[in-house]
Amino acid sequence: MTTDLPGAHWFKSSHSESGGQCVEVAWLDEDRVGIRDSTNPSGPALTFASGDWVAFLPFVVKVARNR
Repeated sequence: MTTDLPGAHWFKSSHSESGGQCVEVAWLDEDRVGIRDSTNPSGPALTFASGDWVAFLPFVVKVARNR
């Protein structure tokens, strides 16, 4: 985890609701993605290899559809 990601441009899904249980994502460079809690933007962020993030997304979609 890190809190030092200068220049990161964070975004969250347009499907996010006002309940506050959202994450924000930033493409840090060609090889890394940052993920953080949208309710704590100055808090820590997780970083992943971009390939790992892309492989993880289908799982997130599947879980969201089964809610």
